[in-house]
This record gives sequence, structure tokens and C-alpha cells, in this order.
Amino acid sequence: MVTTLAIDCGGGGIKASVLDEAGTMRARPLRVPTPYPLPPALFVRTLLDLGGRLPTADRLTVGVPGMIRHGVVVSTPHYVTRSGPRSRVDPDLLAEWSGWDARGALADAFGVPALVLNDAEVHGAGVVAGTGCELVLTLGTGLGSALFDGGVLAPHLELSHAPVRWGTTYDTYVGEPERRRLGDAFWSRRIRQVVDGLRPVFRWDRLYLGGGNSRLIRPEQLARMGDDVVVVPNTAGIVGGVRAWELSAGRRNART
Repeated sequence: MVTTLAIDCGGGGIKASVLDEAGTMRARPLRVPTPYPLPPALFVRTLLDLGGRLPTADRLTVGVPGMIRHGVVVSTPHYVTRSGPRSRVDPDLLAEWSGWDARGALADAFGVPALVLNDAEVHGAGVVAGTGCELVLTLGTGLGSALFDGGVLAPHLELSHAPVRWGTTYDTYVGEPERRRLGDAFWSRRIRQVVDGLRPVFRWDRLYLGGGNSRLIRPEQLARMGDDVVVVPNTAGIVGGVRAWELSAGRRNART
């Protein structure tokens, strides 16, 4: 039996568990606050400490906020800041994270094969049916996204950084600070407006809303979004750690 240590890294917290081949958790999930400032070396140590409190595993899956290509960090919005999401960017951290080979560093640190993807992609791996066009949006500190076609993971796009209004990105428009400012009722209405605006762009067969804040969407707003929109548990960010290996292999096979 192949076991997987799955680590879901967010702007406010880092969660982990060990799963079997069926995606069943073999240990109670653990969570620690995301430390700041967070250079890559401290990031690795934090994950090692967290993993050391769980049963040993044969491989590692890590979901990281930001744009990850082939296990290398292109950009990450939170970890380059001095004290957490929406605080000032530290130029030294920006330089350290940009182009950092996260997959190589974590594979060496843990001594097992590693897979590093955007956190929304890992989340999506835990919920997609594998048929048709499926979009995953995660609602938390900001907005995460992942797109699947027939179960094959598409190249990552940082939808969160696209402008939704003049001078305002999706990340800011629906992120946690705005939810707190607006309250759940008005924020839920805003989520519905975002869904309505994205529908003609993606023409999905199914849209999954996940992340820690998805459970706060008001039922009346969710009902107005349509039957093709589904709220999924936040635990998918860990459970997807197993299936992410299969879907990543599918993407490689689709290119050959």
C-alpha cells in the first residue's frame, strides 16, 4: 500500500495528514499557523516538523498558493510578505521564492518523491468527476482556481490576479478581508455575481466551490447559481493529495 503525506499550505494555516491509496486519512489532520516572515528554508522546516508528527509516508504532495510550474515557484502572493497576506512585500523574500525549486527541495528534505502544485489544483483533484470541463474555485484568504478537462489538469492560470473591477482583483474582491467587511450575506451575493460573470468565460459542465469560506455562502445565493455549481468540503485540499498524482500523470500523457 502506497501512503501519501498531503500538506495543504494556505495564507493563514498549513494542514497535513497521511492518506492511503483510496484517499482515506490514516491520521487525524494537523494544523499549524503559517509563520511569517517565511523564507523557503523556514517553509521546508515547518513542513518537516508537521510531517514528523504524522506517520511516515511513501510520497509527498504539497499544495502551495500561487503559480507553480513543474514544481518550481513562479510567484506566490502571501509568502513573499513581511507579516502575512496583504502586508508589505519583502524584496529579499520575493527574490528567494521566485524560481525556487520547491519540488526538488522538498523531495530532498523528506527523502521521498514529491509533487508540488497550486493548492487549488490539489483541492480540485479531490473532487472532480473526471468528465467534461470542470472548474474549481477555492474561497479563503483569496481566490484559488484550477481547471480540468476530462480529468486532465490544465496549465495553471492565476485568475485571482485578473481585474474584476477597475483597480480591484478577484483576490481582493472576494477574499477574507472583504468577507469580514461585508458580512456573509453581501459577500455571498458577490460570490454569485462572480460566478455569473465567469460562466460565459469557461462554459463549465460543473463548478466546484471549495476552500474554508465556501461553507459560508448563503443557501439562497447558492440556489440562484444553478444545479451545475456545488460546494465541496475543505478537506479536499488534503484528500486530493492522492489523486493529484494520477491527474498529473494524465496531463503528461495528454502532451505526448
